[in-house]
Amino acid sequence: MRLGVSRTFALQLMAWLLAIVVPGALQAAPVAVDSARQYASCLASGDIARTPEQIVAAKGWNCAAPRYSLKPERNVLRFELDHTRTLPRYLVTRRSPYESLRIDAVDFDGTRRTLSYTPETARPSAVNGFFHAGLPPVTDQTREVIVTLDRPTHAMTMEQAHLSPNDPGEHPSVQPLLTMLAALSGMLLMPVLFNAAFYRVLREPFVLWHAALTVTLMLTIFFNSGLSVILVDLSNSQLSKLTTLAFGTSVAAGGMFAYSFIEPGKMNPRLRRLLPMAAIWSLALSMFHAFFPFVGRAWQTDAYYAAFLPVLLLYIAAVANSLRLGSRAAKFQLVGWTPLLFVGVTRLVSQFVDALPATDAMMLFYVGCVFEVIATTLGVTDRFMLLKHQRDRARTEAQMLEHMTEHDSLTGLYNRRLLEDRFPELRNQGYSVFALLDIDRFKTINDTFGHSVGDDVLRAVALALQEDGDALAVRMGGEEFALLLRGQDAVKRVERLRLAIPRHVSASVEIDRIVTASMGVCDIPMDVLPAVELETIFRHADRLLYEAKAAGRNRMVSEKVGRFPAPTERRSAFRNKAVEAA
Repeated sequence: MRLGVSRTFALQLMAWLLAIVVPGALQAAPVAVDSARQYASCLASGDIARTPEQIVAAKGWNCAAPRYSLKPERNVLRFELDHTRTLPRYLVTRRSPYESLRIDAVDFDGTRRTLSYTPETARPSAVNGFFHAGLPPVTDQTREVIVTLDRPTHAMTMEQAHLSPNDPGEHPSVQPLLTMLAALSGMLLMPVLFNAAFYRVLREPFVLWHAALTVTLMLTIFFNSGLSVILVDLSNSQLSKLTTLAFGTSVAAGGMFAYSFIEPGKMNPRLRRLLPMAAIWSLALSMFHAFFPFVGRAWQTDAYYAAFLPVLLLYIAAVANSLRLGSRAAKFQLVGWTPLLFVGVTRLVSQFVDALPATDAMMLFYVGCVFEVIATTLGVTDRFMLLKHQRDRARTEAQMLEHMTEHDSLTGLYNRRLLEDRFPELRNQGYSVFALLDIDRFKTINDTFGHSVGDDVLRAVALALQEDGDALAVRMGGEEFALLLRGQDAVKRVERLRLAIPRHVSASVEIDRIVTASMGVCDIPMDVLPAVELETIFRHADRLLYEAKAAGRNRMVSEKVGRFPAPTERRSAFRNKAVEAA
């Protein structure tokens, strides 16, 4: 029932996401697009030892569909101003590590005004992964803006560079987008709480890995979107590092989640062993790319994306293999991973196909994160219920097994084994009266009426011995029972139980004779009780039971035992009593 409710809730949540969030994301995707935005019209590239002017003078401008490359150390972008539009005030582009940024505003008369920025001084924007830098004063006399970007680490920083009259974070469409992203992040908090609750009940590693996956996806959204700009004060370089680390950690957590989540025997062992290696590989890649972005700057971004291709293929192979082997968990993985795998393919294709502009498909990534978390949360819930059912069944079977080992199968009473195992505990609980009871002439009952009637008699006797709530009845074997009592008037109460036997037997068993029992009772003072052992009590009660049978049966012989005699004393006392009886 719980599982059905969880499925219904998750499906409703996905439907809400499709109906509201996705259209909102698609409408918000072209944030900061306005008619006044101006892109670079020309490009000049060269060695960092040369000034921008020397590079332009030596190589000239490439204004015919310039191709942006990371091989040159210095890239010079030319923006020809269109004075029919609103004059720009900012340079806006994708956030990624670079060494330095210089902006020149050049007037028609050659006057040049210059501003320089480092990754720490240019401010991040409240738009998906962008930053902005203020232009030098631009007037009606400004002919062009020249942007010099030294050692960029991503082609998108050049491709998406544009001039804008406004900070893109102030665009009217930004606030709805941030509200949507905040809502998505809030939604991701719910599975974390679910995981915490699940882990308290079911301490499975996949619950922790799912929590880690959810948190890292939430951090990826936070650092890569404008939410981080609004809530914390971080520089471009800090945000770039944190975004890269969060992404790599989420990929690693996703692999470890699949490693622990897919059922045993439902994934090829080699593929399962490769998943932790892929997780370590993803973490190492992200850490290296985050902290050492300039080591192989010209090829490092391409290598970084390409290095994730084996991880992507491994994850696809793992899910496909698990589905083929009939994994139930893999179905949830497939639903959750499909959007993110599509994002990964999109990034890789756009990175390596020259005819396509590089893109990180962030809006699809955000929506994919939520799909991933919802689908896998539903999977965790499903797996949780299955494992809980299995564990409950195993616990029930164990309890039944324990019950069978501690209880007599015929009467349902405790058996001798339990009495022997728990006697110290029962002694400490104050059970001070021990009675040994034997049904009179039980062999004759079996021989005359048959064993089935004998079994009915035993069951009736067991019911009679359970009338006292403070009495513990034990079947010792055959027709012999033991009773342990505590509390006031325990000896009188145990006698009442013995006297109730004929009534119970006659009421439930068709037999033409009265069934009675003989009983030997040891009443042990509380100061003697802590030191006495079960075997000693049993022997003493057995002697008293023998006396009751020798005296004519259907009676109780009790004794308040001040001390337990040694074996030789017991034999002598028994002989004397036998002589007296004779």
